[in-house]
Amino acid sequence: MQTRTFEYVDYLWDDAKVASLKGDEVGLFLYRSNILGSDLRITNYGGGNTSCKTFEKDPLTNEEVEVMWIKGSGGDIGTLTKAGIAGLYTERLRNLKNVYQGLSDEDRMVGLFNHCIYDLESRAPSIDTPLHGLLPFKHIDHLHPDALIAIAAAKDGEAITKEIWGDTMGWVPWQRPGFDLGLQLEKCLEKNPGIRGIVLGSHGLFTWGDTSYECYMNSLEVIEMASDYIQQKITANGTVFGGPKIESLPKEKRLKKAGRLMPLLRGLCSSDNRMIGHFTDAPEVLQFSNSHDLERLAPMGTSCPDHFLRTKIQPLVINPEDIQDLTAPEEVLKKLNPAFEAYRQAYADYYENCKRANSPAMRDPNPVIILYPGVGMFSFAKNKQTARVASEFYINAMNVMRGAEAISEYTALPRQEAFDIEYWLLEEAKLQRMPAEKPLSRRVALITGGAGGIGKAIADKLIAEGANVVVTDLKETDIETALSDYQKDKAAGVICNVTQATSVAMAFEQACLAFGGVDIVVHSAGLAISKPLSETTEEDWSLLQEVLVKGQFLLTKTGAEIMKKQGFGGDMIHIASKNGLVSGPNNIAYGTAKAAQQHMTRLAAAELGNAGIRVNTVNPDGVIVGSKIWEGKWAEGRAKAYGISVEELPAHYAKRNLLNEIILPADIANGVFALVGILDKSTGNTINVDGGMANAFVR
Repeated sequence: MQTRTFEYVDYLWDDAKVASLKGDEVGLFLYRSNILGSDLRITNYGGGNTSCKTFEKDPLTNEEVEVMWIKGSGGDIGTLTKAGIAGLYTERLRNLKNVYQGLSDEDRMVGLFNHCIYDLESRAPSIDTPLHGLLPFKHIDHLHPDALIAIAAAKDGEAITKEIWGDTMGWVPWQRPGFDLGLQLEKCLEKNPGIRGIVLGSHGLFTWGDTSYECYMNSLEVIEMASDYIQQKITANGTVFGGPKIESLPKEKRLKKAGRLMPLLRGLCSSDNRMIGHFTDAPEVLQFSNSHDLERLAPMGTSCPDHFLRTKIQPLVINPEDIQDLTAPEEVLKKLNPAFEAYRQAYADYYENCKRANSPAMRDPNPVIILYPGVGMFSFAKNKQTARVASEFYINAMNVMRGAEAISEYTALPRQEAFDIEYWLLEEAKLQRMPAEKPLSRRVALITGGAGGIGKAIADKLIAEGANVVVTDLKETDIETALSDYQKDKAAGVICNVTQATSVAMAFEQACLAFGGVDIVVHSAGLAISKPLSETTEEDWSLLQEVLVKGQFLLTKTGAEIMKKQGFGGDMIHIASKNGLVSGPNNIAYGTAKAAQQHMTRLAAAELGNAGIRVNTVNPDGVIVGSKIWEGKWAEGRAKAYGISVEELPAHYAKRNLLNEIILPADIANGVFALVGILDKSTGNTINVDGGMANAFVR
């Protein structure tokens, strides 16, 4: 097929990829879904729905029956696979019209979808299932393009739809998704039999085709026409959102302000549950948040249900005058607190005014989206992915407002309609089905020396237990290699030289920008030098003191500042060594530095306890396999001290501990997890992970 050119959407259809599917209709439907979902202008993560209908052999009758394959509940079309779809008998789904008893029957109908299942491996059918099943088309796309929602949310959206597409597009006014909305789509098609699609008021778009390609092209063409219409209006108006009211700070200053403010905002947003943050200063964000129309439009709220389910109905807007001096966090908090209290109260009022007799209990009243004019947008949620996706959805909401204002006037959903979606019992049931959170969920760990050896093992463990991790090390290539092992949104990396205060400060700023703050600091960066006193140089001594002792001091000081801003304590874990307790041979510089680390832990624990910050030590010993410090001269020095060869070291260290065990980096990681994930009332402590060295017993 000939490649098509579009200005406002991406044409991604690949004939070679399609040929490899060899006519597999379900495979083509999944492929179409994935390429549509890859363009955020077409639909966001988790937004929209796609389907196809095929004829399959009924396993009970051997007859050919029509089966509809559709994205299942909670899925994402951009990453959709066969495991994420539902397969239903189309005829059975349509026969549900015979038992439907009206709008009060919507929740019961969802349960009846299960009686229509054809494929027993199906994902739970979504609320959109009847919207696809009651339409006769073989391939259907239900999408949430910014341009279409702008038209759907415009004051006179139906008339604008007619102006753009004439009689080729239908219009269905706003209605909550469900079986009845499927009936309304069916009626619209009956009244307008030649249409190519339907615009759903304040909601989105339905398009279709006889083949997957025809459906794909229909969707792109309709979105392109809407986008072009809006752009012409914007060009004619000459400005958007009433033009800029303030100017953005320079990029570097924006990021610095955002990084320093993030922990304060995170603490305020975490009054009910600890949250993870995300920041963006995308052009769309600055255009909206800097504009004259911000004060009018932001309180109106979003229109599309997919938007406000993830962003809350409206954002909190920060007054830039309240954040003049971030070096005085207490003063900033005094000014921000009233804005957050007012937001929480407004949300509680919204709940009380709109709740039904059977509404679920009020959820967290804190804002998800926070706009800072001149700087950017913060979002806070239970994990990084949810916070990032909320940010993406609010950017879509901004685009919708911009388009609707350009062509007419933006309208939001009435608060009661929004509430009935947000607190729908089916939505609550979906939330209740979410898997239990892991022990370290909602926590952020910064790990020095995290790109290899013990540090990497600690990062692996903390991520496996639910934490977000910021890996720091000296080489970007090492950091990139380490990060390649982790899923998106789980980890970030930054170069950090722990001997330099500016580098440490930058690492924490980057951690705050990435995840909102820091809850766990693990100082694992280190090196080892084994020499007798007579051969130890001042350079040896200074290097060990700088990396091990000064580095720990800088991390503790800076980390404590961040944790105090957040206001919910934290954990400092220092990876020291058995050598800080035992007077071994040829070890004066290294052993002294390790002893200093251990005592600094006790001193910091005594000082930071009243802030809820726990400070503890993990003492490894004999971690040879997989440990970076055993590469090179340290191993040679220790072998020489014990009168053995380097190759004999692992066995030597295993034999000398009480358990006769080889100690691995993963064992040290388990020690760290015990302190941050289990022993939440332990501070000033030392955990030896050495297989049992009697001469290193602390007590």
